[in-house]
Amino acid sequence: MQMAGNVQHLNPAGLHRNPAYAQAVVVSGHVTTIYVGGQNAVDASGNIVGKGDIGAQTEKALLNLETALAAGGAELQQVVKWNVYIVHGQSAQAGFEAFQKVWGHRPNPPVLTGVFVPALAHPDFLVEIDAIAVVPQR
Repeated sequence: MQMAGNVQHLNPAGLHRNPAYAQAVVVSGHVTTIYVGGQNAVDASGNIVGKGDIGAQTEKALLNLETALAAGGAELQQVVKWNVYIVHGQSAQAGFEAFQKVWGHRPNPPVLTGVFVPALAHPDFLVEIDAIAVVPQR
């Protein structure tokens, strides 16, 4: 039995475009799965937002993630997996507070992995977040 499916790579308006990676990948079939690559605190022009402020960077990274999810037909509450990378020495609590500000108190929180890392792709990045969302077909 052959199943229909589709893989779509997205670089939505409002997010920085980089030829090395897509901002999100959507896999569809009986469900649509959206894989969003690591989001940092970068605006659509490639400028870093909130230099030195993990709270501001976490909030911008989540807003970027939300933009990528929307381009794939998903919303934050459909995220089933988060990976959060925090530069060693930064306050996980300040980052979590900013995360909660955007996430709120939704039912059925997804699984989450938080990792302290020595550095990210740019020396001004303090946090990076990627996600997987699943949207059932209607």
